[in-house]
Amino acid sequence: MTIRAVVWDVDDTLFDYTSADREGMRRHLDVEGLLAAYDTPEAAVVRWREVTDRQWRRFEAGEVTFEGQRRDRVRVFLNREMTDAEADVWFRRYMDHYEAAWALFPDVLPVLDALATSHRHAVLSNSSIHVQDRKLRVLGVHDRFEAILCAAELGVAKPQAAAFLAACEALRLPPHEVAYVGDHPEIDGQGSADAGLLSVWIDRHGGTATVELPSGRHRIASLSELPAILGADTRFGAQSTFG
Repeated sequence: MTIRAVVWDVDDTLFDYTSADREGMRRHLDVEGLLAAYDTPEAAVVRWREVTDRQWRRFEAGEVTFEGQRRDRVRVFLNREMTDAEADVWFRRYMDHYEAAWALFPDVLPVLDALATSHRHAVLSNSSIHVQDRKLRVLGVHDRFEAILCAAELGVAKPQAAAFLAACEALRLPPHEVAYVGDHPEIDGQGSADAGLLSVWIDRHGGTATVELPSGRHRIASLSELPAILGADTRFGAQSTFG
């Protein structure tokens, strides 16, 4: 089996979303004078992530629009009635702090460089093209990808097979010639495997290192391990730390 293309998740795969979200929200709540309502800044950030996850599941289920889930995140987090305009303004203030903390993981540019001539590249994200297109431009990697697909515009989200197959169709390649790299073991790892792609789960924190993966799925701790899995003709790469 020859892998001709790599489709990438963005948040917590290429882009350090967790760190940026945590630091951005901490700064935002400090400026807004809201940290005093929580025992610690970490508790406030945990609450924000819980609300974010809950509202995102509503978006995935088709219960609310992408913009609507953002507004509801603000309303639920603040426990306050707000107009759409008020929620939008609050969220934009948060975004200013969040974007100031944006950064790629340090292993991203080296692996993209190593695979630049051997593989084609695309993005599939459970977000919106408005968000991820700008993010990839700011981070300086937008031109590395020939296609950028997002759930808000596709109308289908990972882990549904249709999302992964849409990325394959955009590349005009069959699923067995495409690898998918993402940070979530079920949404990315199992979802892409079920759709027939080569599944590569980037487990940067090693929290579930003892879990045995089904045949055809791979777990790596660093993107430096990816070229060896793809069989890329490059000296770049490292042995898997998971064996």
